[in-house]
Amino acid sequence: MRSWYTASARHIKLYYPHQRHLSGSNTSVPCSESAMRVLPCSPLPMLLLLLWPWETHLQFEGPRCRTGPLDLVFVIDSSRSVRPFEFETMRQFLVGILHGLDVGPNATRVGVIQYSSQVQSVFRLGAFSRREDMERAIRALVPLAQGTMTGLAIQYAMNVAFSVAEGARPLEARVPRVAVIVTDGRPQDRVAEVAAQARARGIEIYAVGVQRADVGSLRAMASHPLDEHVFLVESFDLIQEFGLQFQGRLCAKDLCAEGVHGCQHQCVSSPGMFHCACNPGYQLAADNKSCLVIDHCSFGNHSCQQECVSTLGGPRCRCREGHDLLPDGRSCQARDLCNGVDHGCEFQCVSEGLTYHCLCPDGRQLQADGKSCSRCREGHVDLVLLVDGSKSVRPQNFELVKRFVNQIVDFLDVSPEGTRVGLVQFSSRVRTEFPLGRYGTAAEVKQAVLAVEYMERGTMTGLALRHMVEHSFSEAQGARPRFLNVPRVGLVFTDGRSQDDISVWAARAKEEGIVMYAVGVGKAVEEELREIASEPAELHVSYSPDFSTMTHLLENLKGSICPEEGISAGTELRSPCECESLVEFQGRTLGALESLTQNLAQLTARLEDLESQLATHM
Repeated sequence: MRSWYTASARHIKLYYPHQRHLSGSNTSVPCSESAMRVLPCSPLPMLLLLLWPWETHLQFEGPRCRTGPLDLVFVIDSSRSVRPFEFETMRQFLVGILHGLDVGPNATRVGVIQYSSQVQSVFRLGAFSRREDMERAIRALVPLAQGTMTGLAIQYAMNVAFSVAEGARPLEARVPRVAVIVTDGRPQDRVAEVAAQARARGIEIYAVGVQRADVGSLRAMASHPLDEHVFLVESFDLIQEFGLQFQGRLCAKDLCAEGVHGCQHQCVSSPGMFHCACNPGYQLAADNKSCLVIDHCSFGNHSCQQECVSTLGGPRCRCREGHDLLPDGRSCQARDLCNGVDHGCEFQCVSEGLTYHCLCPDGRQLQADGKSCSRCREGHVDLVLLVDGSKSVRPQNFELVKRFVNQIVDFLDVSPEGTRVGLVQFSSRVRTEFPLGRYGTAAEVKQAVLAVEYMERGTMTGLALRHMVEHSFSEAQGARPRFLNVPRVGLVFTDGRSQDDISVWAARAKEEGIVMYAVGVGKAVEEELREIASEPAELHVSYSPDFSTMTHLLENLKGSICPEEGISAGTELRSPCECESLVEFQGRTLGALESLTQNLAQLTARLEDLESQLATHM
């Protein structure tokens, strides 16, 4: 089965007519002027060619060449410009070359392709292991007799003829690959680019031009140095001279095997010559023998954010200590030690390169252990928060308000015996989100705050103050009895003017002993804030122009609300059943009874005096 490789979709096999007569031609051709090797120019009488036996004429003498493993492909021009007797000479040239080669599966493998406007595989590299089978296929060769698509033939040799599937040995076996291109004319397609690709794949190319061959095309196809790979033969009948020289090249000693090459890493042998190569990650030094490590980082295109490390496989990015390399392989990120260690921070852990530190929320201070945060521990408070949920606040800002409330909770010692927290939301109506007595831990309070849903609508601040006074601080809602002396604190949070009157219930709250704080944001009215807040206003009124910046108010609120730092410092909560409480109660009661007795005695004396005066006048 013959395989075809062509530039067109139509695969047409044309047979060269055997009956074609020899045409007259000059018996001498002027020598071409070029920088390449030119074989001797000597005219050979046509009669001598016709009389000598073909095989005797072109049989190369001498012992067979022991070249070692070699993959050799002949690329033969069989275009219409090659005359029948010239093609026959080329055929015998191939047979003669075979006789000088050590052919075998583990020695030299030979393949032959011919081309014109298309490419035909005469036999592939792995087809035959016996010289006789190869000669038989060559003698049966029929020229194609069309155009001269040399570039197409080189492409076929590169992609097909030298493939492992066609019998070539794998690249890692380091078996030299040699292509011999024999042509008699100018290519009708481009050869330079495809020949460069073939050479880049490790194929050593010999370009043999006969008679009308284009010198420039030969130079574009051949491997370097050109004077060892380009041959110009004056006529087909002298192609045997190239055969002798080529066979000499193949039979040259394997200089790599001789061990005198001086290559540091690898010696690559080719017929009659060698060159040094380096292992991956190295480059050949100026002496063409030594190998130097390639500094891939010096090229300046590694894109590493911090450090570049040159490896045999190329550049690799590395991060400084305390940083981790990101998935993109270039960027670095400070290592988050907080995720890898048991930091013990009560509130927040912040990673800093090789170490970390703990943070506390605004308004709370880091304690001496470097992990826990300060709390209100010296006193007890019943705290009710009135939060504006009107339409002007907007949903995203309401979420900021809830976060702000939880930051207040963070610095309170929330417990049934410590600080109790209740939350009321108001708009056009009032809704108790959770009363004072419902939650006993800060975590429960914060979770409940996050679950609060935004009400929207109007701003009835006066109605919210009334609800606080009448309901939120009642014992039924969880407030502690007044005789326990637990401070009652109300904190109103609003962003605008109230739509109802606040004066009555703001005054009533303070009359009931509730310490009032007012926090305004945005368009809140200062006069209303001052009317709501307890005196002095400077200590009980806070304002922030924007929801996103209101966290700075926390420190002020902590200093005011927190019993250890504010108005209720030193307040002691006692059980009414304790002995000291009973004695104190008894003392206060006896004192009150004694005062009442004195008042009654004074009143009795006055009444007696009035009765005396009435009796005198009667």
